[in-house]
Amino acid sequence: MLTKKQIDQIALSFPETDQSPHFEIISYRVAKKIFSTLNMPEKRVTLKLNAEYQDLYTAIGKGKIYRVPNAWGKFGWTTFELSQIKYDLLQDAMLIAWRLTSPKKFIKQYPDWFKDDPS
Repeated sequence: MLTKKQIDQIALSFPETDQSPHFEIISYRVAKKIFSTLNMPEKRVTLKLNAEYQDLYTAIGKGKIYRVPNAWGKFGWTTFELSQIKYDLLQDAMLIAWRLTSPKKFIKQYPDWFKDDPS
C-alpha cells in the first residue's frame, strides 16, 4: 500500500504545490486550488480530473479507481484506493490533476511540467 510519505513525495514535487488541512483530511493545492485530497484512515486519494481522464482511469482501475459517488463525482473528483494502485499510476494521475488545476500561466512558467501534456 502507498504510504503518506510516498503520496507527499509525489504531490509536493510539483511546482508551487502546498499541503494543508481540508476538514479532517489533507489537501494538496496549487494556486490555492485543491487538486488532490488524502484520506489515510480510509486509505484513499481523491483527484480532480476532467471527464476524459476520469473515464480513462476508472476504466483501467476496474473498481479500485472510481468516480466519487455523489455530485462531486460529476465535477471530475475521482477516488484511488491506496491499497490497490501502484506508485507510477498515482504519480501520472496526480500530475494530470495538478496540470488541470494549475493556472494557465504555468504553461509558460514551467514548460517542462507541461511538455507532454495531451490536453
